This record gives sequence, C-alpha cells and structure tokens, in this order.
Amino acid sequence: MSVIAPPGYAAIVTAAGRGTRVGDGDPKQWRDLAGRPVLEHALDAFAGFDRVILVVHRDEMDRAIDAFAGRATIVTGGETRSASVRAALDTLSGSDVTHVLIHDGARPLVDDAVIKGVIDALQSGAPAAAPALPVTDALWRGVDGRVSDSAPRDDLFRAQTPQGFALGEISDAHGQHPQDAADDVALVVRAGIPVTITPGSEDNLKITFAEDFARAERILASRKDGTMDIRMGNGFDVHALGPGDHVTLCGVRLDHDHGLVGHSDADVGMHALTDAIYGALAKGDIGRHFPPSEADWKGADSAIFLRHAADLAREHGFRLGNADVTLICEAPKIGPHAGAMQTRLAEIMNADPGRISVKATTSERLGFTGRGEGIAALATCTLLKG
Repeated sequence: MSVIAPPGYAAIVTAAGRGTRVGDGDPKQWRDLAGRPVLEHALDAFAGFDRVILVVHRDEMDRAIDAFAGRATIVTGGETRSASVRAALDTLSGSDVTHVLIHDGARPLVDDAVIKGVIDALQSGAPAAAPALPVTDALWRGVDGRVSDSAPRDDLFRAQTPQGFALGEISDAHGQHPQDAADDVALVVRAGIPVTITPGSEDNLKITFAEDFARAERILASRKDGTMDIRMGNGFDVHALGPGDHVTLCGVRLDHDHGLVGHSDADVGMHALTDAIYGALAKGDIGRHFPPSEADWKGADSAIFLRHAADLAREHGFRLGNADVTLICEAPKIGPHAGAMQTRLAEIMNADPGRISVKATTSERLGFTGRGEGIAALATCTLLKG
C-alpha cells in the first residue's frame, strides 16, 4: 500500500546511470525483477504522490515514455547524478511543490515505513531528512588484500534513499555546489543545512551487483506470502434531465422522452464508477483528469474517462476486485438493460463481467429523481494488488 503524500510533495526517481558493476546487458534499473523492471518497482513506491519526476538516460527516453508516460514526468538526465537531479528540480521551478523526496531507481524495495519516516520528519519542520542504518559490523582498512588497520564504527551510518528536502533548500544547495556528490545529503551538508536521520530498512537494498537480484527476488517473494493491498473507492454523480430523445447510462443508449444534460455525454453511471476508481487510487476525480473547462471534452464519450481510470489502476499494479453501480431514477426502466450495461462496462475496463454489477432503484417519487428532474448514480469498487 503506497504512502499518500501530503499536498505540495513531489518525488524524483533517478535512473540515468549505467550501472556497469552489474555486468553486461541492460542497465540494472531496466533489468527484470520478478517479471517487471527494477525501475517499475521503485516507481510503485511513490504511487501516492501527485507528482513524480523520472530521470532517465537520453538513450532510454523512448523506452521510458512507452513504459511510464502517465505515471511520471520524464526528463533526460545529465552526465552526473547531481546534474540529473538538477534537471528534475528545474521542472519544479515555479510550481506549488514545497518538498521533494529523491530516490534511487536502483532501490526497488523501499517500503512505506521508510518513506513515511522521511515525510514525518519534514512535516515536523526538518529542512532535510534521510533514512539510514547504523553500521554494526567491524570495519577494516585493507592494503593488497590484507587487513592493515581497523576503523571505529561509532556514529557511522549506511545511507539510503529516498532523501527528503524542502524544495528551496535542496535547490539552493545544488546551486551553491554544482559539482557532483555521492548523494543529495552530501550537498546540503556542504551548504550547512542540518539533515535528520530517519529509520532505514535492511530490505531497502541498492541493486549494484548481479547477485543482488537473487536477494531482491527473495525479499519480494517473502512479501507476497499472505499480503495483499486492497483499496476501496466510492463515486456519486448527478445529471439533470433536459430536452432530448435518449439517455446513455453505463455505456448503453436508452430511448427516453428526455436527455441528460452535461459537458460530456452525461453518462451518470459511468461517471460515478470512474470516480470510484480514482478514489480507490487516491487520484482525485474526473474533473482533475478531464477538466470541464476544456473544450476537448464537450460531448465526449464517457468511455474515455472510465478507460483512463481502469488503465491507471493497472499501471499502478492493481486489478479489479469488483464494481457495483446503482442508478437512481423513476425512468427509464434499467432492469431489462442491466446485463448489456454490465457487458459494456467490462469491455471498457478490460475486466471480467462477473466482477461488475449494475442495478437500479427509485427514490419512491421523492426528491429530484422522484420528480423526474434528473438521474443519480452511486458506485463502489475494490482494487486488489498482490
């Protein structure tokens, strides 16, 4: 289950490196891990952020657009890690973003607790925060393959990501120290900005060598045992009845002595279901994705909206558990057409019709639906991952 980021928070995922230590072949972030690229696992962790910036190598730009367009703003990285982060920060200039979490795309197993720890520190007023683990092993210095000395491990930590910052602080640090650094914490420390250490995780490994893939596979397998991410969303919509000779409900045209009034085709059932899916994903409502102020959506087929919501759910790794739509009206009669509506919704969502229900009720001639002034719809859906 992804952490839902506070308003004003963005995530940057860096994936422009070459990763040569992993051996010949694709860069490590594009290699397969449990059936999906390492980078996709890393992006999944930030599905609860409204704004995600993905930084890739120029040679992988087309590949990234094909795989992740719609999930992230994709930018071309620089010659160094710091240059890549600056390229991402530039896209946030002048936006309403106040804080940013910067994560390494080669860390595919970061969990919610690690991300939440960083956010909580920033929300408490820290200008910068980053997860780390204390060093517990003995430390040696070596020369020519032999131990030459030991080193104290007191106050030493193993740095992890995501590293979080107030946007102004990290932008200023990059401006003051444009040279490359091991990570963004190193830059803000040079700029004199205090960094709060938050809890890291042993599972939050960075894929560096070929053998790291086997360990990551074991961690993913252990997480799947008995675990599932279950989301539920609700949607409600109303449209007035006006002049016309038909209504479109759940994708099916029904003859009627009035029509539904709306910016699009006013399919009240499909709108409610679309909002239910967006709600389960914590992605707002139709108006956020398809603003009614834009002429492009005037008279649009509502299948466009529902298909977008269903595709977005799949992009975030979810499948449909079930969907239930209730239409509230005195007329037209819904029962004879419920099966066709169920089939049409399943086609649009690329889902099993057996997981979709369409039914109707009246308001006993009470209210605007009872007076025949409009039609309302209520929808509920569950999404499953795992």
